Amino acid sequence: MLELLGTRQKELLQLLLTNKAGLTVDELAKRLKITRNAVRQHVAALANGGLLAGGATRPSGGRPEQLYHLTDKGKELFPRQYSWLAQLVIESLKKETGANGLRDRLGAMGARVAEQLRAQHPGLKTRQEKVQKLSELMEQLGYNTGAHAPASSGGPVIEADNCVFHDLALKDPDVCQFDLALLANFTDSKIDHQECMARGGHVCRFKFKPPSPQPSPAGGRGSRALTPTLSRKRERE
Repeated sequence: MLELLGTRQKELLQLLLTNKAGLTVDELAKRLKITRNAVRQHVAALANGGLLAGGATRPSGGRPEQLYHLTDKGKELFPRQYSWLAQLVIESLKKETGANGLRDRLGAMGARVAEQLRAQHPGLKTRQEKVQKLSELMEQLGYNTGAHAPASSGGPVIEADNCVFHDLALKDPDVCQFDLALLANFTDSKIDHQECMARGGHVCRFKFKPPSPQPSPAGGRGSRALTPTLSRKRERE
């Protein structure tokens, strides 16, 4: 998004990043060497985009001056090496537990997140409703799913043309186990991972199918259809 902004708006945001306490319109105009009216126009546009906001006022001997500062959304425009840190964590886990252990850990994490999200949306009944809600949640997280594909024979489908873990998945495709476990446990489904951008696909496509029947253990009590470690079973199927 930063690349889409004009030069002056980028410079304005950079000034606010450097000056955490905030700057007034007059201070911004002086440092950018543009008029106060031009600053106000830029500030209004950036505020509408949620990138900056008015904060405290500063006494000036007359009318208090409004200070502007970056919002959290504005700060996120600037480079942060989250993926680098995440890659270090993934490599450390894989070295400690091995490839199978890493997949188990990621699957368990995805299952826990799914349970948390399910608790926030208790009214979902059918698989179709769960997939629809999941598509909306993925969109909010940045997967760019849009509307999920309509149900077809074999179950509904979600396509995402952006993966929030893309760089990590390119280095280690086992990262996808987190997504697969989350999708399966949120929707009570078996996931058919039909296409993956980390493996050369144009999109990430997931088809949601009814889970395979689980044999009842001795004593006659059935086991749960999905568990955090099902990701490894699905991978072998």
